[in-house]
Amino acid sequence: MKDSARRGRGAMAGQKKRVVIIGGGIAGMGAAHNLVDRVGDQVEVTVITKDPFYMTGPSRPLLLTGEQKYERMIRGYEEAAAKGINFVFGNVYKIDPAERRVYYTESPTRSYVTRKENSIEYDYLIVAPGIVFDGSSIEGYRENWHRIANVYEPGRVDVLKHRVWTATKGTVVVYAPPMPYRCAPAPTETAMAIDQVLRYRGVRNNFRIVHVDANPKTQPPVIADVVARLYEEAGIELITSQKIVEITPNEVVLESGEKIEYTILALLEPNHAPRFIAEAGLGDPWMEVRNPTDPRSPKYDDVLAAGDTAKLPFPKNQEIAYESALYASNKIIEELGGQPASVQYAFLGWAYVGNTQGKLETLSVQFGLNFTTQPPKPSKDPEPKRDYTLQKDRWEQSYLNRLFHPKEEQK
Repeated sequence: MKDSARRGRGAMAGQKKRVVIIGGGIAGMGAAHNLVDRVGDQVEVTVITKDPFYMTGPSRPLLLTGEQKYERMIRGYEEAAAKGINFVFGNVYKIDPAERRVYYTESPTRSYVTRKENSIEYDYLIVAPGIVFDGSSIEGYRENWHRIANVYEPGRVDVLKHRVWTATKGTVVVYAPPMPYRCAPAPTETAMAIDQVLRYRGVRNNFRIVHVDANPKTQPPVIADVVARLYEEAGIELITSQKIVEITPNEVVLESGEKIEYTILALLEPNHAPRFIAEAGLGDPWMEVRNPTDPRSPKYDDVLAAGDTAKLPFPKNQEIAYESALYASNKIIEELGGQPASVQYAFLGWAYVGNTQGKLETLSVQFGLNFTTQPPKPSKDPEPKRDYTLQKDRWEQSYLNRLFHPKEEQK
């Protein structure tokens, strides 16, 4: 429903507009702060998120090497709530765009039951729940999921760390699914971090490390040549344009039919948006938007997408998530007569590349993509540097401090 009649429903004239944001990550919180900062007297902002805390993602590979600590990565929502942002803790399972209502289940740790049915109405909805890891397309995944670990989820990176630090010999298989998936360089960061730890432990010669990538090049492509050079130096094998189609208790099977035995399996499952988005007719496997700078649903003026769940022609990373959140919240701000935030799709990023000297001091390379030009303008510094790792840390902490709350330096 695109006509102005929808605007007359819900909040009465003169009342604050109810903005509901699904997701309390970088995109969700970026949108929430932008709205409160710019039109806070005109909106009531409610963030629905599953946990009463947020854990950052970009530095998770450094948990493997012990260079990052959980206490530096976790933030609560209390300071944002004190600013006037409302929070509901629960899992969204249904959106009804026609009735402008979001349905959610009770959180196992926080209750927010104010009605017979857990639901909330909105005048505007920003959908930013992130992604779902889905290995169902891989034969044997259901039976062998517990043999898999990766750097994307806190518990799983903890398992991977334990396995890498205790195994004495064998084969490590790292897998990247077809794009798009969250945080493009993470599979290569994983392979290089594992190589680094095994060198530090003095057991690297006892291991074969194989990176299987479903894409023609390691991601992001702008540094694929740098990764190839570093892999050759580290003795990491690279197999591209091959999906893993089956997992058994001791081997993976590629679509070519090749079988690789594994001791440690660091596999990233294919990504898609949560199913409630497709069930609401908003897009599948990603939420459809009108264009990158107008992330409204093509069907509904009052439903917008932000972050990894949005169908955008860009990588799925923290900077793009935040920028898309500004574009989404700016649409609402403009409708309410406010001054939108300045934003463009362009970023400077860093990829961890381990340390082939076996020191637990990770090096990184820098790369950038400017999507304000056509074709997008890439940039990179192919020389691994310790300072780039420190720059990435400062960048990550700045987001956490800005959107959640500052934390005393722990390093």
